[in-house]
Amino acid sequence: MTHDDADGESAQEAMAGDGYWVTLRYRLHDSTGEPIEELPREVTYLHGGYGEVFAAIESAVEGKQAGETVSIYLEPDKTFGDYDASLVQLAARSSMPEGIEVGMSLEGLPDEPADETIYTVTDIAGDTVVLDGNHPLAGMALRFDIEVMGLRLATPDEVEREAALRERGASG
Repeated sequence: MTHDDADGESAQEAMAGDGYWVTLRYRLHDSTGEPIEELPREVTYLHGGYGEVFAAIESAVEGKQAGETVSIYLEPDKTFGDYDASLVQLAARSSMPEGIEVGMSLEGLPDEPADETIYTVTDIAGDTVVLDGNHPLAGMALRFDIEVMGLRLATPDEVEREAALRERGASG
């Protein structure tokens, strides 16, 4: 192993694994191969089970180097879950904020105790608004086309901070 940078590891030799910041560029496709979005997205996460990306994606990029690619197909139970019809609610338009439109998102239901569910307005028919608390991709099998864009060894402080954030998220 050469020692080309401050972390003591050549960027060309770095591989995705525990304790590395991994930058991915990815595209999402539905089960027929149609792209979900026009443009690819990028995400940077700390590899090692911190919950920033789906576990199956983390497993798929384990050991990959910058520039390598992988495609994986995931069923709904490994991504955004199955579609839950009980999360579709009807609400009176009069209980909605002024100017409500299809596509807008609301945290919780109007006139209900606060919860953290995000509801999307999917339809407005007369005085009734249809709110859907499912993730827009719930119930869909997805193909992720992934390219590893970059890798950097995390500092001990960064690892500690991410572990603390994960612990807070798990208990909150």
